[in-house]
Amino acid sequence: MQEQAAQMRNNLFDLGEPNVAYAKYFSGQSYLQSIVAPDDMVDVNISSVSFEPACRNNWHIHHNGYQILIVTAGQGWYQEAGKPAQLLQSGDVVVIKAGVKHWHGATQNSWFTHLAVTKGTSEWLEPISDSDYAKLHQD
Repeated sequence: MQEQAAQMRNNLFDLGEPNVAYAKYFSGQSYLQSIVAPDDMVDVNISSVSFEPACRNNWHIHHNGYQILIVTAGQGWYQEAGKPAQLLQSGDVVVIKAGVKHWHGATQNSWFTHLAVTKGTSEWLEPISDSDYAKLHQD
């Protein structure tokens, strides 16, 4: 628990509020802090998303845009459909093109926070099964 608290203290952004609006698309508890909301001047959303250990989002696809993940704290997973999961750590960046089915979330034993730069619309799909998630391990 002390290690997890240290990970969050080293995060660039506050934890944010419980991610109630998108809770149905997550397995576990996540937190959301809006950094930049789309308006007449910008057409991207930038949010800091924090995942408690073992929390992950459902498979999803971004249409008419993209998503960029910038890891700011902890360790997490990113996986595209048909490819092996990638272990992510603070400082890692993932660029996700439109139409790519993927998911991301915390490792079993670590908090995970990333900035999500998102343009376009998201199509939320099925959750990651507990058995598939359990097969992932940290090296």
